[in-house]
Amino acid sequence: MNDLTPQTETEAPRLGEIGLNNFAPYLMNRIMGRYNNSLRAEMAAMGLTTPKMRALAVLAVIDGIQIRQLAVYAVTEQSTLSRALDALVSEGLISRTPDPNDSRATRIHITAAGRGAFERLWPRMSETYAQMFQGIDDEEKRAFVRTLQTILGNIRKHDF
Repeated sequence: MNDLTPQTETEAPRLGEIGLNNFAPYLMNRIMGRYNNSLRAEMAAMGLTTPKMRALAVLAVIDGIQIRQLAVYAVTEQSTLSRALDALVSEGLISRTPDPNDSRATRIHITAAGRGAFERLWPRMSETYAQMFQGIDDEEKRAFVRTLQTILGNIRKHDF
């Protein structure tokens, strides 16, 4: 089939037919880009980057996880995360400990200073989150989050 052949009923529509504003991955990327941008100045003032902030945010909720799990939860490539973790260790915001159940793995823990840094950033994160849902009632917000959870479950590659 070439580009001049008409689309058959079994073929998926092309992006131009769907339109960017109707293509969920595009919308999700735009939303996350704006969310991260809204935090950038405050993060920079604290010496944080997006990967560092994501790591601290995850560790504030799930402390002591393995690096490979943290990479998944923080939605960050492991090589990028590794550099961020090196910096966070040197800044005293996290610590590394050997995994007692796997000699090849390392667990990452947030320190009191790391938790404090996250707590200073959290009000801005929360404010931006609330702004995203402005004009959306609680029921619609819960339905949207459930839909996102279902989508994640559909594409998830890990058991967490």
